[in-house]
Amino acid sequence: MGVDKARIQAAVAEILVAIGEDPDREGLESTPTRVADAYAEFFGGIGRDPLDHLRDFLPVGPHTGELVLLRDVSFRSICEHHLLPFLGTAHIAYLPRERVVGLGRLPAVIETIAARPQLQERLTEEIAEVLQDGLDPLGVLVVLDAVHGCVGTRGPRQTRSSTVTLASRGSLSSPVARAEIISLIASGS
Repeated sequence: MGVDKARIQAAVAEILVAIGEDPDREGLESTPTRVADAYAEFFGGIGRDPLDHLRDFLPVGPHTGELVLLRDVSFRSICEHHLLPFLGTAHIAYLPRERVVGLGRLPAVIETIAARPQLQERLTEEIAEVLQDGLDPLGVLVVLDAVHGCVGTRGPRQTRSSTVTLASRGSLSSPVARAEIISLIASGS
């Protein structure tokens, strides 16, 4: 089941009325449609399997010992608590066992999982789990650094804060291995 744009349009029109606005006034008459289109994009990952992006892997033979690190992947998601965006940067690393995947597949995994109502902590864990399941690597490390709309625009209004979450699997769970990768991530900034 996809996003029901007609229901979103009706709900947005009702929200506009509930806040004391006229949904038919100039400037707002297309807002319900625009919000419905945006929500279809924001939540396009619902019902999609992120493992599909990893099915066309490349066998590389026995483990070579070489790390694959993709830094600075931009992402956006919607916080499930307030339906406000959080925007950030993902860094993902894996230590191949016998297969690698095209580098463009890794951001596709992130985008698919992020395009659902999310919590950053769960998003980090889900990305790590999909990489572990899809690539069967020796180890995985995922680091997300994001700015949350709900923290910056309401409540605490901390506009300069960000949240960092980390998930690791296998050999990249070791503090030494994680420190080395985090150093590589930082050196690219």
